[in-house]
Amino acid sequence: MMIVGIVGVCVVLAVLAFLAPRLSRHPQRGTQRTLGLGSRAGGKAPGLLGRMFSKPFRSSSRAVSRSGAAGRRTRGRMPF
Repeated sequence: MMIVGIVGVCVVLAVLAFLAPRLSRHPQRGTQRTLGLGSRAGGKAPGLLGRMFSKPFRSSSRAVSRSGAAGRRTRGRMPF
């Protein structure tokens, strides 16, 4: 269920970044901040468990960042 949510957020963020590049930064930062909280909370578990619990949040944060950047980059390449 979390994977579907992250994919949905990435798609919405990419479309928002394409249509309104400046307005997309605030939602992107908010999403990354929320995922960072999850990553830090998961990382408090000891040893290997901490890395395993925080990894999905780190990779999701990276995906959100890339989707926003891809939308803004695509918008920059448009001829109009």
